[in-house]
Formats: sequence, structure tokens, C-alpha cells
Amino acid sequence: MSFYLGKVNFLAATGEYVLLIWNVTLATFRRPPPWSLIREQLYNIGVLSLPVVAMTGFSTGLVLAAQSFFQLSDKGLAGATGLMVGKAMITELGPILTAFMVTGRVGAAMCAELGTMRVTEQIDALETMAVNPHRFLISPRFISGMVMMPLLTVFSIFMGIFGGYLISIFYFGMAPTTYFDPMPIYINNFDLLIGIVKAFVFGVLIITISCYKGLNTSGGAEGVGRSTTNSVVICYTFILITNFLITIGLNILQDATGWFT
Repeated sequence: MSFYLGKVNFLAATGEYVLLIWNVTLATFRRPPPWSLIREQLYNIGVLSLPVVAMTGFSTGLVLAAQSFFQLSDKGLAGATGLMVGKAMITELGPILTAFMVTGRVGAAMCAELGTMRVTEQIDALETMAVNPHRFLISPRFISGMVMMPLLTVFSIFMGIFGGYLISIFYFGMAPTTYFDPMPIYINNFDLLIGIVKAFVFGVLIITISCYKGLNTSGGAEGVGRSTTNSVVICYTFILITNFLITIGLNILQDATGWFT
């Protein structure tokens, strides 16, 4: 009996989540929220995330370059170090690690803030005053997440390639041309498209899942902590699953059409 009840609850939660996305989309495009609210979220999501994204991308580039050089140098392929760093950062590690950092720094805070507003009945008060919570609370975060996630991902990719460049040139003694020359040949527009599409989708997932869990919080302070933890775990899970699906889907589309060559 509990198994079937769990399935029903899962289906109900899925329906509520899809309905939330639909309502937020309508609220966003029918009557966009005030610019002041969007600007605040752009700053919170984008500017304040720059330090942690920079540190993550830079350190990842260092490790990628070091591992690539150690594995390839004895095979005479050390010149591919920069290519491996660039390819991995653009298509996989840049979007994934940026999404993880934004989830931990922004998604958890959003869920906790909205959850606190829910358990203290502030959201009910907004509805009583005929204020649409989707437009006032979620839509600015939704717009900002879609805008800032691709930009943060590009910044993370740049920092990763830069970190790989520093260790390759100043520690392993590679020539700068050796590091960069293979990139324009083997990294194409399709690789860049994969990274940007992933970042955009991850931004939508992070914002909507965190806000959904926050809006459906109950049980006081304990419930806020539980919802915040669940939102982070769910975001991580869906980011990994979606990453695989986007990679497979876009590569199949590319093989069938050749549009992005």
C-alpha cells in the first residue's frame, strides 16, 4: 500500500512542479516583474557567485592540465594537453561544476528563504493582498537564472582554460602556442552549443526546483531545513541526469543533421 501511495505522491509532486513552471512562465511573459527585483536577483545569482565559480573553474583547469600532461607526455602527446582541458571544460565540467556551485550557494538560499516565508505565512499574506507570488517571488529569480547561468558557465570555462595554461606553461614548460594551437582545429561551434544549452537548462532546473521545494515547505524550522536539503539533492540528481540526456540528444541531432559543424 505504501508503495502505491509513494507513486501517487510522486506523480502529484511532478504535476505540481510542471504547473509551477507553467504559471511562472505565464507570469514572466504576460506581465514581467519590476526591473528592480530582476536586478537584485541578477546581482545575487551572478555577481556574488563569481568568486566560487572562479575558484572552482581555475582549480579544475589546474588538475585537468596536470593529469593530462602526466598521462600524455610519455606517449609524445603532451601537445594535446590544452585541447583536453578546453574540450572537457566547455562540454562537461564547466556547466556541471558551475551548476553544482550555484545550487549550493543560490539554490539552497532560495529554498530556505521561500520556505521561511511559507511557514511564517508571509506568502499567504501576499496572496491575501492580491499579489501574485509567482510574479513577485519566483519570476525575477527565473529570469535571472536563465540569464546568469550561461554567463557564469562561460566564465568558469575561461578560468579553467586559464588555469590549465598557467600550469602548462610555467610548471611543465610548454610553449603557449603548443597549448592553444589545437583548440581552434578540434573545438567547434557544436561544443560551445552543448555547454551553453546545458547551462541554460541547469539554470531553469535549479531555480524552479529550489522555489518549488521552498513554496511547499511545512513543519516550521525543521521543515525548512528538510526542504533545503531535499532541494539540493534533487537539483544535483536532475543536473546529472539532464546532462547525460542533453549530451546524447544533441550528439544524435548533430550526427543526423550536421547543422552545427
